Amino acid sequence: MIIPKLHYVSQGNTQEEHLANIQNACTAGIELVRLGLQNASENEMSQLAQEAIKITSHFQTRLIICDNYELAKEIKADGIHLKNQPLSPTLIREKLYPWQIIGATANTLQDCEAVLAAEVDYISLGPFKADNATTENKSCVLGLNGYTLITEALNTKTPILAFGEITTNEVSDLLKVGISGIVLSSEITRDFNTIRTYNELLNASVTEEQRHTFE
Repeated sequence: MIIPKLHYVSQGNTQEEHLANIQNACTAGIELVRLGLQNASENEMSQLAQEAIKITSHFQTRLIICDNYELAKEIKADGIHLKNQPLSPTLIREKLYPWQIIGATANTLQDCEAVLAAEVDYISLGPFKADNATTENKSCVLGLNGYTLITEALNTKTPILAFGEITTNEVSDLLKVGISGIVLSSEITRDFNTIRTYNELLNASVTEEQRHTFE
């Protein structure tokens, strides 16, 4: 199973803004969208997800639902991302279609080991940098050294994606320390044209690997 290297977590103050941003991201070439609406009722989330999948299906973009595995199965989303879901990925997989993917957020080596044991399809690891927020967030910032230590310790083929205020100038260095891709939100929402730049940087590593393979 191939996991796209660039994930967009949708943003917006209203459902309409989320849908407009998803439309813009898909138009600009994003391959995977994670529905990012927070603090919504089940009814609001269901309505948004049903509208979002109409957009992503049109563009053949993957749609991932955060935590709500029942909704992911109901609308036949491409998968689920586990962030605050207390159930084990192993138990959730039993409730999904076989083709649906499962990703999970991790902040430490121990987190990664736990979700890898449950055979998730990818890990979203971070934060890379602090996000203007709290001291708590700043205390668990990984930076390049943190990613290096974790990827070397895990030595896994499961894709590990970085998140946390990542700029285009930092993509190359992250790839060099074993990161497979990145998860972005505000960086893309501010300028959807950056999707092309991020994709080029992420896919350049594949081209380079292929070139060495045939030398």
